[in-house]
Amino acid sequence: MQTTLNTSVTLTGAGLHSGRPARITLHPAPADSGISFRRTDAVEGDPVMPARWDMTEHVPLCTRLVNADGVSISTIEHVMAALAGLGVHNAMIDVSGPEVPILDGSAAPFVTAILKVGLRMLDAPLKVLKVIKPVEVSEGAAKARLEPMDGLVIDFRIDFEDAVIGHQHRSLNMANGAFVRELCNSRTFCRLSDVEAMRTNGLALGGTMENAVVIDGNEVLSPGGLRHVDEPVRHKMLDALGDLALAGGPVLGRYTGNRAGHTLTNKLLRVLFATPGAVTWVECVPETSRRLPGAGVSLADLGAVA
Repeated sequence: MQTTLNTSVTLTGAGLHSGRPARITLHPAPADSGISFRRTDAVEGDPVMPARWDMTEHVPLCTRLVNADGVSISTIEHVMAALAGLGVHNAMIDVSGPEVPILDGSAAPFVTAILKVGLRMLDAPLKVLKVIKPVEVSEGAAKARLEPMDGLVIDFRIDFEDAVIGHQHRSLNMANGAFVRELCNSRTFCRLSDVEAMRTNGLALGGTMENAVVIDGNEVLSPGGLRHVDEPVRHKMLDALGDLALAGGPVLGRYTGNRAGHTLTNKLLRVLFATPGAVTWVECVPETSRRLPGAGVSLADLGAVA
């Protein structure tokens, strides 16, 4: 069955790249409406943007939606990951600015807020996207691939010169609350050498040592250090889940990313839908429901990320 939130929930903070304060409110939505964002500060044009792969535009370091009237919303990936990881299928998300607030740099604040208000089952069957045959995209050394599988597995590799990151690899079956326990509190990260360049280009204006993991060679400069030894690759997996959620519904498949980012994952979805016979919508049966990311998640799972 499809789900939505029991009631509305609001969070406030600054945008990572714009530095502008913003308020985000997640509202319940009826069955078959999916996930949409609405700019409450928009004065011209349609303020609503469906959270779909074909509504994105390429921008550095985040995922941005833009509609036909040019109204846009950036940095949606963390809240999208929270919704996908908790099995929320329908929601209207109001944002009072051009960017979703970064909060602590992870999806944990969204996960906590959603679990506290709870979910409501809707009297409508759930359809899921079943990958039928493999598709792959690449850009230099970066690759992203989707192939058939009964549930959703995310497998990710990263390589950085900084000793504190180095080579990291993690593979995770996303069923049974795995996202909440293993990934949701992993923060966005950056190297100190990149911070000045980003700010010169008008990016990361709202970044702090508290909402991003800042790394300099073999040192973690952010207070408290890493939340996980492999927090960077876990955050990349979090991002991948949020970007895959733009498929329009739960995905049944194995996602493999090697140095992949937001743009490459979106290109992978575009190839998936453009390839004849690569994917199909199927009605979700109880056995399949138990394999989806939100199955069996409860407030008790937050103990692992408190």
